[in-house]
Amino acid sequence: MIARELLMVSRAAHVLQRTGLAMAGAMGGTFVAAQLARGHIAFFGTLAFIATTIVIGAVGFYLGIDVPRPPMRATGRIDAVELMSAGGIFLAALAALVSVYGIIFDEIPPRAWEFVIGSWWFGGIVMLATAGLLGRRRPTQKVAAMSA
Repeated sequence: MIARELLMVSRAAHVLQRTGLAMAGAMGGTFVAAQLARGHIAFFGTLAFIATTIVIGAVGFYLGIDVPRPPMRATGRIDAVELMSAGGIFLAALAALVSVYGIIFDEIPPRAWEFVIGSWWFGGIVMLATAGLLGRRRPTQKVAAMSA
């Protein structure tokens, strides 16, 4: 009975963690959308664009940050899923950081930079979500079965 309670607490903690990551992604998406909406391109100021930016940020961070490790770490190969997750979080966080800077210091980026910041955000989120989905499709490692 205690093992079941511990498992439920562990699962609840995992859901709490994933929800926090989703909120961080939504917050980053909000900053990126706010920065891009201040620019000179009408599409970036639409409600549909802003909502999409926020939602995909939440989904991308929920799926892509906590990627399960591959079954065998000693294969001598680079783990593409891990690299994709790391690159995605870096690009998304960079876009959010530049956006927060622009908002705080009232800087409106030149038109070309609006596309660069948006590309960092959307590219990073796509990388995160893809890494998360691919990482969850891998077979799980059964440590107990291997040591028996």
